[in-house]
Amino acid sequence: MSIVNTNIDTKAPIRAEELIRGFDLYQEQSIKTIAYGDDMKLWYPALGLGEAGEVQNKVKKIFRDDGGVLTEKRRSDIVKEMGGNLWYLAALAHGMGMSLGEIALANIHELRGRVDRGTLQGDGDNR
Repeated sequence: MSIVNTNIDTKAPIRAEELIRGFDLYQEQSIKTIAYGDDMKLWYPALGLGEAGEVQNKVKKIFRDDGGVLTEKRRSDIVKEMGGNLWYLAALAHGMGMSLGEIALANIHELRGRVDRGTLQGDGDNR
């Protein structure tokens, strides 16, 4: 069974301004909590993205400890870790002088291109 959605309308409007504004609003709020100096603006949040492993670990425990059932407690734990990852992404984008919204929009364009080229599945960064 494939989880790839092949029924995606890549010609539908993206609503780019709304998408960008939502991500940028999050970034504007979240970066107010940065507690490191400019000399760490790239490496600190980049290394913090190791938190993605925490998400993996929580998901793994669904199968190991919870019989494959996503409990409310596990869901809450995963959401918390995902939020941490989002914070690190926003901080890294800020450290690079970039808008999280612009990054999200570029990713939507990339994903639509993959749909149009039939390359959603497969390997490689430049599908």
